[in-house]
Amino acid sequence: MSEKKTNKLKILNDPIYGFITIPNILIYNLIEHPYFQRLRRISQMGLSYLVYPGAHHTRFHHAIGSVHLMQKAVRILKFKGVQISEEEATAVYIAILLHDIGHGPFSHALEGQFIKGISHENISLLFMEALNDEFKGQLSLAIEIFKGNYHRKFLHQLISSQLDMDRLDYLKRDSFYTGVAEGTINSERLITMLDVNNDNLVVEEKGIYSVESFIVSRRIMYWQVYLHKTALVAEKLLEKILKRAKELSLSGIELPATKTLSIFLKQSINADNLSAENLKTFSKLDDYDILAAIKDWISNDDKILSKLSKSLINRRLPKVVLQNEPFTENQLLTIKQQVKEKLQYSDEELDYFVYHGEICNQAYDSTKNNIQIIYKNGSLKDVTEASDHLNIQALSNPVYKYYICYPKK
Repeated sequence: MSEKKTNKLKILNDPIYGFITIPNILIYNLIEHPYFQRLRRISQMGLSYLVYPGAHHTRFHHAIGSVHLMQKAVRILKFKGVQISEEEATAVYIAILLHDIGHGPFSHALEGQFIKGISHENISLLFMEALNDEFKGQLSLAIEIFKGNYHRKFLHQLISSQLDMDRLDYLKRDSFYTGVAEGTINSERLITMLDVNNDNLVVEEKGIYSVESFIVSRRIMYWQVYLHKTALVAEKLLEKILKRAKELSLSGIELPATKTLSIFLKQSINADNLSAENLKTFSKLDDYDILAAIKDWISNDDKILSKLSKSLINRRLPKVVLQNEPFTENQLLTIKQQVKEKLQYSDEELDYFVYHGEICNQAYDSTKNNIQIIYKNGSLKDVTEASDHLNIQALSNPVYKYYICYPKK
């Protein structure tokens, strides 16, 4: 893969931004690599399409869109006098292109299910290091920037901060594909307002209202889309299915599954024993492996796996109750007892059908990587201080909600 290819595909047509140009042959060759092509088979929003039927876009769409926005950001900053070399520009394009390459099937829905104790960001880094070996060191600078080790901090902030190209793309893209117009952001204006001060990414004073709108849109998208209770219960159900399948596989029961999925069902892989071979196998795992297996498991002899699988495939989802206060022990015990008596489940089985937890929405965190507004006199203020919008201060506080899921019958 390290040899040069003819760059035949120079332009992609994207429904969000129109025509997207691929910057150079190296980026093109990385896009062509099987590790990256896998992202075409990884859903951007997990099982949100069970709520929003249009949300079938993939991590591939998002990564390409993020590169497009990064090119705009580099052009704007260079126009404003920020020195960015061609090597640095290519490195940030590579870093943003590959920032999500470590996602597993259904993205966040199955985070940590196949490789325990390691985040998708760290798996992305492992993939980048593997590709760097294959491409003879051409990704070295991208990796340093991605890790935050490069001396020019603002380049890392373009990839990972509270106003990075990742967030600017996924909010606009997810809003478009779900049809949730309230989540739409003006990424063009936000990027145009960016500048660099003392090696940190800042936003010009006249861009403050765009930043306010961005933070409010993020809050809306989390409550209305990412943390929607139906999508939440579907993803929890998916977790339970994989948990049961793994439990059966580890006990010696042979389950129908693709060769790739079988490896992860029969082994307990974690951050400590993750080998290069395991990583290569993980690079072949995608949504299709999971859905094909679950369809087959509907007719499995294990009644728990069968019932859970049927529930997901036919969208007969459990009931979910969401509230602002934690459920009391009495409330939890009452629901568990009712389900146990009515459906005749054992205590072990009950854990697959009644479960609870909490979700958190924090639209903006003023304690880390905060968004700085720069004034004409050169002074800086955090957006919560600079804004006259009282809600922005409130949105920096985390909001928790609590859920319980149980069979509708």
